[in-house]
Amino acid sequence: MITVHLRYEIDADKLAEFREYGERWIRLVNKLGGMHHGYFLPSEGDSDEAFALFTFPSLADYEQYRLAAADDPECIEAYEYAVETKCIRRYERRFLSPVFD
Repeated sequence: MITVHLRYEIDADKLAEFREYGERWIRLVNKLGGMHHGYFLPSEGDSDEAFALFTFPSLADYEQYRLAAADDPECIEAYEYAVETKCIRRYERRFLSPVFD
């Protein structure tokens, strides 16, 4: 199992737009074989930092998701929404192996 951890630097004045972006991707990741664990928006502390977590059974499954997302019209639209609204300044992606009880 592989968990993708995303750290976003967002425009704090475009929190509603980033929320819309996140809501789109939660559904899309689940549609394309992953399990999305949610977006985590600023509340207290830094106002320009947000996070997301989603899991795939393997790194190979994640790579299949990336290939499918590149051609999926809804994924393309969600990406273009972020570009148009400029709600994301930059992001970092990390791959983690979860440990459960």
